[in-house]
Amino acid sequence: MLHHISFGVRDLALAGAFYDAALGALGFRRVFEDDEAIGYGLEDDKDLLCLKLRDDAAAPGAGFHMAFTAPTRAAVDAFHADALRIGGSDNGAPGLRPDYGDHYYAAFLVDTEGHRIEAVINKPPV
Repeated sequence: MLHHISFGVRDLALAGAFYDAALGALGFRRVFEDDEAIGYGLEDDKDLLCLKLRDDAAAPGAGFHMAFTAPTRAAVDAFHADALRIGGSDNGAPGLRPDYGDHYYAAFLVDTEGHRIEAVINKPPV
C-alpha cells in the first residue's frame, strides 16, 4: 500500500546517524542523500523512508508509530541496542509480546526527533 514515508527532522546529521544504526541492524541502508534529505531502503534511489531537513519539524503525537520488519530476533535486539547508543530512547525492550501473538517479538524506540518506531518479527524462531 505505501510507496514510502517521510519524517521531518531538525538535525539531519543526528537523525541520519540514528537511522544508520537502527535500520542498518535490519538490513536497510542509505540509498540516497543530499544536503536536505537521506533516504533508506534496499536499492539505490528507491527510498522507503526519507528523512527531510525541516526547521519546523515535529514528530506526530501519541498513537502514531512505524513498525519495521526484522529478519530475525537478533536483528530486533541489535536495532534496539544500536539505536540506543546513538541517542534514541527506550520505549519497550526487545522481547515477546504475547498480547500481539505467540511469536510477536519486538522492540520499541523513540528516535532523536521524537518519532516512535518499532522493529518486529512475527514468526517462530528457527
